[in-house]
Amino acid sequence: MHELGIVFHVLDTVRDVAKENDVTSVRSVTVEIGEVSTVVPELFEDCWNWAVKKETVCKDAAIRIDVLKAVTYCEDCGKEYPTVEFGKICPHCKSEKTYLLRGNEFNIKEIEAI
Repeated sequence: MHELGIVFHVLDTVRDVAKENDVTSVRSVTVEIGEVSTVVPELFEDCWNWAVKKETVCKDAAIRIDVLKAVTYCEDCGKEYPTVEFGKICPHCKSEKTYLLRGNEFNIKEIEAI
């Protein structure tokens, strides 16, 4: 379960941003998790809820998760399609000359301070 390590990294980043901005308490953090990023949103949330109980600046801060849909682009026909539903083979022209446009990201989108 690598989600716990990612939670620790996010908390480190949030603490650094809070310190740079003289913030003493964080109410919530919003993250974007790509649909094919290998981060499981439910596990990330469970790890977050455990970890923030041990924090100071982020104590009991809520986590908000925006899941970003994965989209693949076909080089042969120039169309985009949902990656999870169709995988690597383009549903429009059956080409395998495709690549992932988005959906494997993990970003801290917003930090809400009190």
